[in-house]
Amino acid sequence: MLLAMGLVLLGTLANASSITPFVGDYTGSANVVDVDGTATPRDMSVSIHETRHGFNVSWTTTTYKLDGRVKQQKFSVDFVPSDRPDVFSAAMQRNVFGHEVPLDPMKGEPFVWGRIEGDTMTVFSLFIDAQGGYELQQYDRTLAEGGLNLSFSRFINGDKSRAVETFLQKQ
Repeated sequence: MLLAMGLVLLGTLANASSITPFVGDYTGSANVVDVDGTATPRDMSVSIHETRHGFNVSWTTTTYKLDGRVKQQKFSVDFVPSDRPDVFSAAMQRNVFGHEVPLDPMKGEPFVWGRIEGDTMTVFSLFIDAQGGYELQQYDRTLAEGGLNLSFSRFINGDKSRAVETFLQKQ
């Protein structure tokens, strides 16, 4: 029993330490290219920090529309270790017992998870629409000298609908 508890603690510490190289605040800009070839300028920032039980990824995108409008979106997700090495569950709401749990994609909420593979942290968001179709967003953040290389892709029912690649400078 004591050995099992020690292995669980060791696994949690190993997962927590894998986030260390990514911790920091990053900013950058890019042109988001849609499947039809149109490009829209965006400013982006991401903040990655360790938490008591895992880590948090918070990001902001500011889109500059051709008609002069500015649209800003902010997201923040806490991640906790799963039973798999370097795979993390999103802890986005609390259940009746006070434990953090993922949202329910069958209710139109995103299912979010993350992984760290080598020098790349990937965050996935899966949305299931009312007709049973899906949208999958993938954010690959790869360590690079002075910051992160960001590669974002959006797939709707398997077809790529949007992609962004840019460098985010560490602040």
